[in-house]
Amino acid sequence: MEYRPLGNTGLQVSSIGMGCVTFGREIDRAASFQILDHALERGLTLLDTAEAYAAGASETVLGEWIAARNAREQIVLATKVRGTLTRERVINSAEESLQRLQTDHIDLLQLHNWDDETPLEETLEGLDRLVQQGKVRHVGCSNWMAWQLCKSLLLSRSNGIVPIQSVQPPYNLVQRDIERDMLPLCVDQHIGVLSYSPLAAGFLTGKYRRNGEVPKGTRFDVIPGHQRIYFTDHGFATLEGLEAVSQESSQSMLQLSLAWALGHPGITSVLIGARSTDQIDQAFAAEKNGLDPELRRRLDEISNSTDLHPST
Repeated sequence: MEYRPLGNTGLQVSSIGMGCVTFGREIDRAASFQILDHALERGLTLLDTAEAYAAGASETVLGEWIAARNAREQIVLATKVRGTLTRERVINSAEESLQRLQTDHIDLLQLHNWDDETPLEETLEGLDRLVQQGKVRHVGCSNWMAWQLCKSLLLSRSNGIVPIQSVQPPYNLVQRDIERDMLPLCVDQHIGVLSYSPLAAGFLTGKYRRNGEVPKGTRFDVIPGHQRIYFTDHGFATLEGLEAVSQESSQSMLQLSLAWALGHPGITSVLIGARSTDQIDQAFAAEKNGLDPELRRRLDEISNSTDLHPST
């Protein structure tokens, strides 16, 4: 396992991180503990959750595991606040997360969404107060656009308050928008990048087909909003191209997709979700095996078709 600096925070995070969205929602406490034990044994130390995951159940399960294993000093703990991001809301949410997580501080508190209603200065002031109180060490954002990050950095510098130091965007063979503006900005400003959804919520594993039925119980059946993102001409063209490369190279679509995301030099850590320990091992195998330059070139070409995806 490789450990990398998260921007200018001073934190070292594992190159593979655990996205804890499945805990308390798709898997129970016992299965979650088994996955967390296995991940820590393999050297995975970045654990990312959110108040919104299973209405707080993910944080609760994670907090119980941390307490049971006395693991707080062995991990980098990240969570998120979402919704209307007033100063009071940000502070109260963090305090509630601290209780569920059974800890006195959060290593990385992230804004889960952009809030058009609340002045950004007020949101940042809430984060700054938490840092000053020692309840939060560093702050980040998730699902922001590059101009929004720029605005926050300017406000932090002009007001002398804590800056955003990491971003958490989706990044996979279908969703590559961050390559245009966000990744160059993060490199320039030394911002950490914790990408998620390397398998496009399972789309890139081959279980969905153009004009086919959505299998019952799959992520796209449970959360139909994923269909809007991935069930497009570009999405299915990428999927079909990936399948062709998989057959020619004798590597699974899953392994190719994971290796492609894990090998990008601009990504600090790739967050994976898991419902079994096998899924953790798959990510470790993909990182170990890597992707040779010719396969990466072919996958880049397949997923970057300008006629199907003119914004890239």
